[in-house]
Amino acid sequence: MEDIDRTRCRPDFEQAIYDDLAWLGIDWETPVRRQSEHMADYDAALSRLCSDGVLYRCFRTRKEVAEAAASAPHGPETPFRGAPLPEEEEAARLARGDPFAWRLSLAAARRRLGGTFDQLAFTDLDAGEALARPDTAGDVILARKDVGVAYHLASVVDDALQGVTHVIRGEDLREAIPIQRLLQALLDLPTPVYRHHRLIVGADGRRFAKRDATGRLVDLRARGVTPAEVRAMVGLP
Repeated sequence: MEDIDRTRCRPDFEQAIYDDLAWLGIDWETPVRRQSEHMADYDAALSRLCSDGVLYRCFRTRKEVAEAAASAPHGPETPFRGAPLPEEEEAARLARGDPFAWRLSLAAARRRLGGTFDQLAFTDLDAGEALARPDTAGDVILARKDVGVAYHLASVVDDALQGVTHVIRGEDLREAIPIQRLLQALLDLPTPVYRHHRLIVGADGRRFAKRDATGRLVDLRARGVTPAEVRAMVGLP
C-alpha cells in the first residue's frame, strides 16, 4: 500500500511535476486537484465503507502483521486476512487510545457484492478484458490516523470526481487494480480503462527509486534525452 505522501506537496516538487509534464508535451486540467485540500471527500468514502460493514479496526503493528504472514501455512507470501476484535476487547483498546488502522475485509466485501467477485471486470488496453482478483491482495489498509487514507481509496475517489476515463501509469502499479476495482464496486464508482507502461530502469536493469537522482526526468533532459526517447523507453507512442 502506498499512503498519501504529504511531503511531496511542496511547491518546488509540484512545480517540478508541471515542468516534466510540459517537457513531455502533456497538458492537464486546471485547477489541479490537490489531495491535501479534499480530505473530506476521502473521509466520506471511508465512512460509507464503514457504514456498509466492510471495514474493521486492526490494532496489529506492522511487525505483528509480518510475523503473522511468516507463520501462515502457505508461507510469508500469503496475503494478510484478519477480523474485528471481540466487542469488549475492541472497546477496551479504544478506551486506552491504542492506535489502529482501518482494513478492508475481503470476506465482508464479498458478502456485500452477493458472495462473489466475478463481476469485477475491467479493461486493460494491453491484455484486454480481465477479472480483478482481490483475494491476491488480502485485507489491505485503507486508512490510518497518522497518515490519513491510503492511495487505493484516494485514487479511486479522485478518478471518479474528475471524470477520469483512462488511467495510464507504470507497471509497478498493475497490482493495485484488484483492490481499486473492488472499491469502485463497493462505492458505486465508474471503472476507467487501464494501461500500464514499462518503467525506466538503470544500467543494472533495476527500477529507479526516489533516492536515485539520475533517474529523474530533469536529469534525462540534462543529458540530452528527448521526450520521444522517453516515450520509447516506456513503450508508449
